[in-house]
Amino acid sequence: MAGDRSQPRQASGMEASLAPSVTAVMARAQESGLTRGKASRISGRVAPELIERAKARTGLHSDTALIEFALANIAIEDGFADVFRTLRASVDPELDLNF
Repeated sequence: MAGDRSQPRQASGMEASLAPSVTAVMARAQESGLTRGKASRISGRVAPELIERAKARTGLHSDTALIEFALANIAIEDGFADVFRTLRASVDPELDLNF
């Protein structure tokens, strides 16, 4: 349906068979306004095997979509792993967890 914002708009090279994590990251990036106004250009040399494996894992087909996903993934990272590591062993061993 035209104008339907319930689903994230898919950029060129993004297919319906994307990994769920790709869809979630790109939806969050779009909601945060991180994908508006595409005026910047990026280039670099990367091993072809790295690109092909990343495309296979994500379901993305274009280099642009892959780069956009990778950057969005870094930009919206919430720091959960760092917080989780910081809290390691901080639960009172006497706490009854009911199991």
